[in-house]
Amino acid sequence: MGLDDTIRKPHERLAALLSNEMVAVDGLIRSRMTSEYAPRIDEVAAHLVGAGGKRLRPMLTIAAARMCGYDGPYHINLAATVEFIHTATLLHDDVVDESGQRRGRPTANLLWDNKSSVLVGDYLFARSFQLMVEPGNLQVLDILSNAAAVIAEGEVLQLTAARDLSTTEDVYLKVVRGKTAALFAAATEVGGVIADMPEEQVRALYTYGDALGVSFQIVDDLLDVAGDAKSTGKNIGDDFRERKLTLPIIKTVARADAEERAFWQRTIEKGDQREGDLEHALALMDRHGAIADTRTEALAWAARAKEALTHLPAHEIRDMLNDLADYVVARLN
Repeated sequence: MGLDDTIRKPHERLAALLSNEMVAVDGLIRSRMTSEYAPRIDEVAAHLVGAGGKRLRPMLTIAAARMCGYDGPYHINLAATVEFIHTATLLHDDVVDESGQRRGRPTANLLWDNKSSVLVGDYLFARSFQLMVEPGNLQVLDILSNAAAVIAEGEVLQLTAARDLSTTEDVYLKVVRGKTAALFAAATEVGGVIADMPEEQVRALYTYGDALGVSFQIVDDLLDVAGDAKSTGKNIGDDFRERKLTLPIIKTVARADAEERAFWQRTIEKGDQREGDLEHALALMDRHGAIADTRTEALAWAARAKEALTHLPAHEIRDMLNDLADYVVARLN
């Protein structure tokens, strides 16, 4: 029995195949996140980086570069860049959201303070720009710097749309494409650019990452209202309690009658939540078909990701990326 037979999850198979490069990425991350003059940077960054996680975004960069035949050293730099951008946004997100826990551990802003989290996040953003310059590729610099701007734009848009029942699905998609999908898309796209692939194939890599990221976020929304708390590690209804306008809620609000809309205004806009409100909210989502329709959209985005891969050369990594798109939505089963 081969390694791929014993490891079933696509991201685990990718991690096994790319293990040498990912070790190099991890080493570069740890060496570049240190500071000679400000030990607080080392403490805060090490806390978040040491919490683990799948390292999915940098893995996508390494996978794309390998699939495209790249044999130089700079995909390691670009993968570390992607992870630094991601880590910086997590530090800032936890301050904005006033979060107390991430990946099962206390957040940096809880252990230290908001100022440290914001400033260390800024430091990691700066480090990411140092790393992305080193390959000397202007197109790579354009893609990653643009992604950093789009992520920030998505965060601000989410802030202005939060708890506003007039928020549309188009606005939701803009937020998701900014906050989540932009870095997925940049991660895969730069792998093709550094390998000097034709424009059509670079575009296919971008489309794959973008669609995978959108599907990933929609599935997260669904798992909050229709998932298994034991397998997801999240309590059902956390998004509702935090008054987040996720796609199932947006769809339900759009189909609400006057009485139902008053319920959403009380619970989401005003934050007046009472015993039994979560159950009523879930019942409304089910009544209006919002959960089923959201699931259909998640599957459609996963299918778009898989279709993009058909424009790329046959490769075992391409097959794993195809399986990864299936796995993202398989979490719903």
